Amino acid sequence: MNQHSHASSHGNIIVLSGPSGVGKGTLCQLLRKRQKNITISISATSRQPRPGEEDGVHYYFLSREDFMAKAKTGGMLEWAEYNGNFYGTPKEPVDVERAKGNHVLLEIDVQGALQVKAADPNACLIFIEPPSLDELRRRLETRNQDAPEVIERRMVISTQELTQKDQFDHQVTNQELEACYRTIEATLKTL
Repeated sequence: MNQHSHASSHGNIIVLSGPSGVGKGTLCQLLRKRQKNITISISATSRQPRPGEEDGVHYYFLSREDFMAKAKTGGMLEWAEYNGNFYGTPKEPVDVERAKGNHVLLEIDVQGALQVKAADPNACLIFIEPPSLDELRRRLETRNQDAPEVIERRMVISTQELTQKDQFDHQVTNQELEACYRTIEATLKTL
């Protein structure tokens, strides 16, 4: 029996993780568009909404106190502090979607992914890796989102994250987007 098997009426947690710039966001969009039984998890944060962001659409916006209360009482599957704000995955909406038979897709960092696996050993963790660090650097530079020093910081973090890929259930190299998607799709058929 597959370690991720559940009754067909109960969805699973699927985590996509990997270095910044590897294509996780694009893969999540493809999965949501092409797979009927997948929903994307909405993260919670203690930061203030940015212009155009809506509560319950882009994030669940919580006060620091409410966020920590939820985290301390087991209401978060995973959470971390980043740049002075808390970010995490609220457990209740994930449980609701899974009870409907939907798989819930989380696009989170490596540490968050490992927290999810500790909370739910049946979660399916997929590590998306670049073909090489040189290619990852090229992708980060060509998307023109970050200053050179930010790219350097992302490369250091990426190198650290790559050392943890063996803790994931599956590792998929994103050499070419469609081929990477098909590999993930085949993995999901085993759930």
